[in-house]
Amino acid sequence: MIRYQLRCSAGHEFEGWFPGSTAFEQQATRGLLSCPQCGSADVTRALMAPAVHTAAPQPAGDTPPQPAATPPGHASGGVPDAMIALLQKIRQTVEEHCDDVGDRFAEEALDMHRGRSAARGIYGSMTPQEQAELDEEGVEVHAIPWVRRADS
Repeated sequence: MIRYQLRCSAGHEFEGWFPGSTAFEQQATRGLLSCPQCGSADVTRALMAPAVHTAAPQPAGDTPPQPAATPPGHASGGVPDAMIALLQKIRQTVEEHCDDVGDRFAEEALDMHRGRSAARGIYGSMTPQEQAELDEEGVEVHAIPWVRRADS
């Protein structure tokens, strides 16, 4: 995933996450991007400073702390309303265009990866062990913060 700093024609800045470098251009050309503050579809990439991480190496056997998972249907405190609205829009799109496979997510993803079932958009849940199995198999998946629906 690539994070871009974006700017609308009204000067509002916000960030966007894209699966690859050409995805931004494709989505902008198709009019799929909009400013979460004013709704303008005239969105361009803003100048960004590179992020350089200089964390000290972890000693062998130490696992860095993992962020706490947000329970389904709940956003973490302090998240801006514009971000919640964007995540609600993402959730609505996923639910409209993908199949909810529930806790069979890892199994379904593997079946598609191995050609046992037709490729399609799916969503659901998996355990950390299943995530590790998918990673080992080379199956690319993306976690999306699952916020409450806009209509609830």
